[in-house]
Amino acid sequence: MDVAGLIASLEASGLATGIRNSLYLFPLIESAHVVGLTMVFGTILIIDLRLLGLASTQRRFTAIASDVFKWTWLAFAVTVMTGALMFVTNASTYYNNAYFRAKMVLLVLSGLNMLAFELTARRSLHVWDRHAAAPAAGRAVAALSLALWIGVIFLGRWVGFTTSSVPVPADDVDLEKLEDLLPK
Repeated sequence: MDVAGLIASLEASGLATGIRNSLYLFPLIESAHVVGLTMVFGTILIIDLRLLGLASTQRRFTAIASDVFKWTWLAFAVTVMTGALMFVTNASTYYNNAYFRAKMVLLVLSGLNMLAFELTARRSLHVWDRHAAAPAAGRAVAALSLALWIGVIFLGRWVGFTTSSVPVPADDVDLEKLEDLLPK
């Protein structure tokens, strides 16, 4: 099956149809997505500010990471599940949306950035764990992380603003009714 066929089958699925036809499901899913993303960004912000030496500098990085990462991964799972549910409702529109694609690229880059942290600063954690800031590689990864996640948030909003409106065909507009709505 090609991508277009997969997209069409996702959009035509009973799950997608049920969400689309419900008055409440999509807004509830979208709200859970926003809450999840807020938790993801908030917990990543805590970690990145610690790596940069701007917050919680008196606590060991490992202690903060131990407290925070479990919430990051839980929130990330909620965000991925709700994002997938929203995607299937209008898969072809989202798939063809440049902002959606750019958001997905930033998410992949965020994952690669996390891998870069694991391969660099994390390997010397025993040396800098109690220091106020991570070494240069850790600070660079933290700064890039913040930029990438802010980009994900902005692009996510643009996706919402560029896929939610349905144009009304001109021949369906009753000009007399529109004139009645205008102030006199």
